[in-house]
Amino acid sequence: MLDSSVWTALALSFKVATWATLISALLAIVLAYFFTRRDFWGKEILDAILTLPMVLPPTVLGYYLLVLLGQKGIIGAWLKSNFDLTLVFTWQGAVVASVLITFPLIFKPARSAFETISPIYEQAAKTLGLSALAIFFRVCLPLAWRTILTGVLLGFSRSLGEFGATLMIAGSIPGRTETLSLAVYQAVQNGQDDLANQLVGLMVLVCVIVLCLIKYLSRQKGMRC
Repeated sequence: MLDSSVWTALALSFKVATWATLISALLAIVLAYFFTRRDFWGKEILDAILTLPMVLPPTVLGYYLLVLLGQKGIIGAWLKSNFDLTLVFTWQGAVVASVLITFPLIFKPARSAFETISPIYEQAAKTLGLSALAIFFRVCLPLAWRTILTGVLLGFSRSLGEFGATLMIAGSIPGRTETLSLAVYQAVQNGQDDLANQLVGLMVLVCVIVLCLIKYLSRQKGMRC
């Protein structure tokens, strides 16, 4: 029988990961499509900046988030004075950290998917009188959705296991900001081996399910091609 704290951490992890994945997917898909359809100076430099979280240590990202979102930070002070909103040590702060980590994992596959679409399809749609927005939703997105969904699932699983940036910006407050990965850390620190094993086993199970879905989608895409 799983401890009640395990279910609390699992529910919070899914809550944070779901919000982070939805926000990241929306931003990543829009920007990926823009990158593949527009040429501008500094395009690849901006691409490198957007994908920087893939290579930077999460604790470094968490530090910069603290600098920006803390009460003395530029964004944090503005949010506090205008909306009385504080992101540090809240689950919303954990979402912001996860978005930063998850975004490039969706952006890169989405950009790759849009780049592989032949311009012929879009040209044909234009001759039929479709608007740019209609072409995106009725032509490009249906052709790229499998690859994008793979990136979304990968981002979701990464968000579930996010630790460093989340710990820096949201802390590890039981019932409020303590996700599964943070709960594992706290259990090990407190010498609660049984609880740690439960948490680790649950996290491994969830990640295996997500990876199996990714494998299935990749196989379906290959069969379709």
